[in-house]
Amino acid sequence: MGIIYFILLMSVIIIMHELGHLITAKLFNVYCYEFSLGMGPKLISKKWNETVYSIRALPIGGFVAMAGEDEDDRGIVVPYERTIKGIDKWKQIIIMLAGVFMNFMLAWIVMSSVFLAEKVYVESPKPIVAGVMENSPAESAGFMEGDYIVKVTLNDGTVIKPDNFYDILPFTQMEKDEITYTILRGEETLEFKVTPKFYEEDNVYLVGILIPPGEIVEINLLNAFKYGASYLSDITKALFISLVRLLSGKGLDQLSGPVGIYTVTKETASLGISNFMMLIAVFSLNVGIFNLLPLPILDGGRALITLFEWITDKQLNKTIETVIMTIGWLLMISLMVFATWQDISRLF
Repeated sequence: MGIIYFILLMSVIIIMHELGHLITAKLFNVYCYEFSLGMGPKLISKKWNETVYSIRALPIGGFVAMAGEDEDDRGIVVPYERTIKGIDKWKQIIIMLAGVFMNFMLAWIVMSSVFLAEKVYVESPKPIVAGVMENSPAESAGFMEGDYIVKVTLNDGTVIKPDNFYDILPFTQMEKDEITYTILRGEETLEFKVTPKFYEEDNVYLVGILIPPGEIVEINLLNAFKYGASYLSDITKALFISLVRLLSGKGLDQLSGPVGIYTVTKETASLGISNFMMLIAVFSLNVGIFNLLPLPILDGGRALITLFEWITDKQLNKTIETVIMTIGWLLMISLMVFATWQDISRLF
């Protein structure tokens, strides 16, 4: 069943992302040759109006082939004004970023729906220490009940200024090196350096700070999307911090590829439909944020190049564009190989 859940997870996210490109492209009358779910050889294809809709063998991606994106016109003569290059630059940028928008919308709708189905939402508590565990690093460091955490600095220099405990936990529970906590105790600002302790039963690193209970909110149709947006905001903030760390070479040991995603999907699906749906939301958010990276083979990079051309009123030199695209592909392939190697290493 694990492979079925994995294919379902990837398919939903890819379909929504590519639908964003397709809908906006058709809205601006751009000719679309093909809408594909998956990569590699075609398994099924059906032409509807002017676009071929296909499912391909490898469920690891997808694409919308638009006129004007490359030199291959597939034998179809398309007027220039119906190509991606033949429309206004602002329309091109909207098409390029529409996939990211759809990923965010999918995450928000799924999160809100899960909360609505469960009828409750637990708000992450403010970063105020509720107490300390006995014989813990926090106790040794001198933490006290009521301390307000204003800043957390990881060993690699990453700085987190939390609004709530959710801003802290995704990072500190995986951190085995020394962490610096800046806390406010009354009118006094204190700084504690703490090395987390590994708790095997929970498979996490903990400092030993007790967290106050979050406020339980009853969810209905009127407030579900509000709290869905709140949760979306918390996760987005954490993902952006993680992404900045990765770009600066930090936290690479936590990077996962397809094998790791499959493993997480299988484990999460076994916990129930709500957990699996929430995983779809989180991965959709991951895909959206990742596609905002300024790499020319990603939506963010393509939008950046188009914005440059719009501002300068000049087309980017084809040779330069080819070099940039090649470098982008090499970086992506290297990242994928590295992430897959880590996934396989973890299995053994």
